[in-house]
Amino acid sequence: MHIKKYDHNYSRRLFLDRVAKGTMAAGVLTPLWPLIAQAGDITKAYPEELLSIDAYTKGKVKTGDFVDASNVELVKDLLDPVAYIQISQMGRRVKIAPTTTDVSKIYPHEYLEATLRNSGKAMMDADGNVWTKDGKPWIGGNPFPDAQTGLEAFANITLSWGRHDSNLYAIRDWDIGPDGSEQYQYDFCWAEKNTVGLVNDNGANPYWEGHTDKLRYQSVWFTYPNDSRGTSFLNTWDYDQRKFPELMGYIPAFKRVRRFPSSQRFEPLVPGITLFLSDAWAAGDPMLTWGNYKVIGRQPMLGGISNNWMGENPNYEPGVHGGPKGLTFFDQTMELIPETIVIEAEPTGYPRAPVSKKRVWIDTRNMMFSSYVTYDRRGELWKSFEPSFSQYKQGDAVKMDGEYPAWSWTHVHTHDIQTNRMSRFFQAEEVRGGFYSGYNQDDLYDRYMTVPAIRRLGS
Repeated sequence: MHIKKYDHNYSRRLFLDRVAKGTMAAGVLTPLWPLIAQAGDITKAYPEELLSIDAYTKGKVKTGDFVDASNVELVKDLLDPVAYIQISQMGRRVKIAPTTTDVSKIYPHEYLEATLRNSGKAMMDADGNVWTKDGKPWIGGNPFPDAQTGLEAFANITLSWGRHDSNLYAIRDWDIGPDGSEQYQYDFCWAEKNTVGLVNDNGANPYWEGHTDKLRYQSVWFTYPNDSRGTSFLNTWDYDQRKFPELMGYIPAFKRVRRFPSSQRFEPLVPGITLFLSDAWAAGDPMLTWGNYKVIGRQPMLGGISNNWMGENPNYEPGVHGGPKGLTFFDQTMELIPETIVIEAEPTGYPRAPVSKKRVWIDTRNMMFSSYVTYDRRGELWKSFEPSFSQYKQGDAVKMDGEYPAWSWTHVHTHDIQTNRMSRFFQAEEVRGGFYSGYNQDDLYDRYMTVPAIRRLGS
């Protein structure tokens, strides 16, 4: 029997062959990254079946349709295992948007410009740390836009989580119990400040002078309810990814700042929430405190990449649906991602970690993760941490990031599938305490990222 080269399953066969041979270049019809660098559009890199859910499913699922329990089997191979359970058994539904082919809509503008400008300038040393080819800390953008290994792919996320020089996220969270009822509700803030790889001045100064031995400062503090208000944590990351971050915290009940052990990264931040520090961006720990990175697959995927900012809603709040009481899931839009790299890694630096491995799907267009699941020490599926992203435009509403529409994450589902506890949170305009989301603010370090600052937030 003759197999037509460009039949409907050509891409599947090609991806399987590349994984078997260890070939990592992205793109099917032509290499992806040179095409992005030349035109900013991915259309010529993939056949129609990877650019359109209509073509992929032969018209059985169309752009604008909802995927729910009635048709999820048609796209089961495009979902992580937790998302499949949620849709097939728990009443979740997702709306399908067109595939984004213009990459300028899936990056912050300055970060994309830095990725293009610095392409080919990164290298990894024998330990796995990233440097420029003249031996300096990284200078901005994705260091490996066409990643050739699992570790290189993770470096693209780890070195700049939010892809701005600094970020302050005002976050509203609900924690849903197994019976579908709201058990906890929190307002909190999450702030990040990178010290290297800075992109906001067109590469003129990629380093924060005096802090280049660090990668980032990151803090989180709770502003509601009253019994949790003031709980705060400060993470200080070394540039050397073999080193554990210094983790300090202020617990109002004890009225003091204390140092926490590295194993605290795998525990809930506050009662009821399923978010761990280790979960952040699917790369919440220094990447060399994990190991045995393996590329186990390449595949198309459904992911929340676009059309997820609710800028026309009060406080940007998404609608909710599903679960026993209609409260378990945010309304969400997904699109067909033409190609993801599927990577597994193990927490080799944490002998007491309750996690045995994580599996992460990384979008080759912007090297950001679209899905992330973890497995317990028995190897059983445990948790998912599923983000949604978007350019911040909806109808007449737009949030600007300098001269361009902002791009960021919009909301997250983090689901403990074993206890059936869901935490869902979104990036709000503002939360109680008078904190607002924003990017590239100059004073975040002094206000929120020192030990005196978290003590002050706590009091």
